Amino acid sequence: MSTETTTKDGNGKATRKAAETALAALPKPAAAHGAETSPVKTDIDIRDRTLWLCRMPYGGSRMLAAAFCSIGLDARVTPDEDARTLELGGKYTSGDECYPQRIVLGDYMKLLEDRKLDPAKTAFLLPTANGPCRFGQYIALLRRILDDQGYDDVAILSFTSADGYAGIGDQATAMIRTAWRAVLIQDILLKLLLMTRPYEVHPGRTDKVYLESLDLMAGIVARQDLTSKERLAAIKTGLRKVKEEFLAIPVRQEDRPLIGVVGEIFCRLNTFSNNELIRHIEAQGGECWLAGVGEWVWYTNAEAFRRHREERKRFTKPWLTTFVTSRIMRSDEEALYEDFRDVFGHRPEAHVDEVLECAGPYLPQWGAMGEMVLSTGGAIALYRRGADGIVDISPFTCMNGIVTEAVYPRVSRDHDHIPIRVFYFDGTQIDLERDVGIFLELAKTYKRRKKMTGA
Repeated sequence: MSTETTTKDGNGKATRKAAETALAALPKPAAAHGAETSPVKTDIDIRDRTLWLCRMPYGGSRMLAAAFCSIGLDARVTPDEDARTLELGGKYTSGDECYPQRIVLGDYMKLLEDRKLDPAKTAFLLPTANGPCRFGQYIALLRRILDDQGYDDVAILSFTSADGYAGIGDQATAMIRTAWRAVLIQDILLKLLLMTRPYEVHPGRTDKVYLESLDLMAGIVARQDLTSKERLAAIKTGLRKVKEEFLAIPVRQEDRPLIGVVGEIFCRLNTFSNNELIRHIEAQGGECWLAGVGEWVWYTNAEAFRRHREERKRFTKPWLTTFVTSRIMRSDEEALYEDFRDVFGHRPEAHVDEVLECAGPYLPQWGAMGEMVLSTGGAIALYRRGADGIVDISPFTCMNGIVTEAVYPRVSRDHDHIPIRVFYFDGTQIDLERDVGIFLELAKTYKRRKKMTGA
């Protein structure tokens, strides 16, 4: 049977008919999961289990674990990643999965196979997301592997970006605000660490203060039976002490190139996965400005507003919930950053609205999703704030990294030819010393001639 493909009367009607017929024969794609149709179960009872969190980064997971402890759960961070992590991650994956999944899977399987945890007393946290990234499939992969290996009693707790990561069951009300404050604390501590460590007089002093600060703040966040107001006051008191400790660290006065760091959220924040790239940059004379966890939380909030607009749900109950949530988030953010205005005054973070506006000409929010948008917009926002170079940290074969690498040449040309480099990681050894050295030379050259001097 032949299909008519010639044009009639010069109007192409037959051609269009043939194309429509061919398209109609294709299998229909599955509908995307929304907030109400997510396949992830969020009503798991984990009160009698230990909940394990992977490191993204260690400080962030430590603070989030403390937030879970504040509602009476036993939450802990997985042990340090090592060669065994990669061995087990590689054993149970095919190679089609991205590097972060290999690390997370390896860390979780290491607990079961090496530490011999009781599956019936164990739960793993693995958030998920809608959209084109493979990440959305990894909870199903983890579940299948656990079942195949006889660990079907292990529970998986998850929530989805479709609802702003609010799907943590009946305990959401008590948990979600504390978790947001934990994210803010992590970002503040990480910012203090990266602003201070490159200039420390006594090597290791800043890391020591950072870890001590994590202990202090985790203890405060984990307290139970506090009202929201009492918890906020305790957090602010703790952060003032943290500020004093960091400011007491002896530092040198040096003029280092400022390197903005963007990229896939796990790989840029998990120091094992990126071979401690930031330390390599610091060792060769640079200072890094890293996009924190809060950026992603604000992005999921912005995505919720975008969906409300597209679905014509403005001023409905879902829209009102998102609106009130964003106001509360902003209030907490301003309260916790209030005492750091003098310290962070020359390092003002770009809010997600600016990041999305910057990305618009290259990867608009309505046409692209996820880290590719945030990395592109973040690179431009960092340029505006005086960065001397941009590093994108991405897993090898990551779609987000591939897309941003394609648009970075244009971004660089449009912004004074600021040097931008994508560093890919897949668990193999690479010559970071050489590559970082070359990039920093480009950044130093740019620093001497640049037109943009900062916000």
